Amino acid sequence: MISLSICMIVKNEEDVLHRCLTCAKQIADEIIIVDTGSTDNTKKIASKFTNKIYDFRWCYDFSKARNFSFSKATKDYIMWLDADDVILQEDIEKVLDLKKELSQNKDIDMIMLKYNMFDEKSDSSTLSYYRERIFKRENNYKWISPIHEVIPPSGNCIYKDIAITHKKIHASDPKRNLIIFKKMIENGQKLDARQKFYYARELFYQKEYENALNIYKEFLNDKNAWIENIISACIDISDIYLILNDTKNSIAYLTKTFEYDIPRAEVCCKLGEHFIKKNMYNIAIYWYKEALKKIPNYESGGFLITDYYSFIPHIQLCICYDKIKDYKMANYYNELANNDKPNNEFYIQNKKYFNSIITKQ
Repeated sequence: MISLSICMIVKNEEDVLHRCLTCAKQIADEIIIVDTGSTDNTKKIASKFTNKIYDFRWCYDFSKARNFSFSKATKDYIMWLDADDVILQEDIEKVLDLKKELSQNKDIDMIMLKYNMFDEKSDSSTLSYYRERIFKRENNYKWISPIHEVIPPSGNCIYKDIAITHKKIHASDPKRNLIIFKKMIENGQKLDARQKFYYARELFYQKEYENALNIYKEFLNDKNAWIENIISACIDISDIYLILNDTKNSIAYLTKTFEYDIPRAEVCCKLGEHFIKKNMYNIAIYWYKEALKKIPNYESGGFLITDYYSFIPHIQLCICYDKIKDYKMANYYNELANNDKPNNEFYIQNKKYFNSIITKQ
């Protein structure tokens, strides 16, 4: 079986680190912890799992910190984790199987695993996408970009149905990423297409809507823009125009995504929402049913909100059919929404409502 180094960069993670390392120790032959300036018990907790703890002076560059962590690894393959990541038991077993597989096939250079964003409210993972996760150490892979760092795929890259689950307990500094981008720009660094996309997104998150629109549109004109980021940018621009009460442009940027690919489930649902607001329920029904026809493509690398492929269109179809007084179909889709998320609050409220209608009849 191949050996595996797990590399992490951490700072003030005492609330989550023990949970993460308890998972990591079940698959790792070596754990590397790089601390970027903790003032809590992070390093003390880490010392219970490994003696390979290193200090790294924070320089507003995540790629440099991650590359430093990788430089300390000594095993056959390297895997990265964040402190608020966990690995479910079924995925731990899959990683152990993967280690056996890699021992038999030494031609594999990089392994992409799912990254599931856990939502506390729904008690499930609603956003999922593949990320570069495990690398052959001898290939000397390097992280690039100070923020939203990445290792560009190269070599023999494979995808595995194994998930790392990101479970935040507390939010990080909401302005941290934007500060790093602005430092990059102040230092004269020209943003590449990918960095423009994420810079615009950070501006959006900080409600700097006009600045966000300008950078998003600059990104869309970049010949090196990646299709998945282009589609996400169009959806974000649509959302911004909706916030600014510009419905015409909001719809225009949703339909602009059709220039690049077949309609995505998220786009279909957002179009459906526009028509609900116009009380045009039959057209909304069309778009929500279109969303249900879409099959999530996890290997595209794009952000994939799973609710748009089932739960959202089901619950919205329930609403639409209720509005046109087709209670049988409304109840049908409400039950499908319950299959997606058993006993969710929307289903329960709708069920009480439909029961009251049946009683009156």
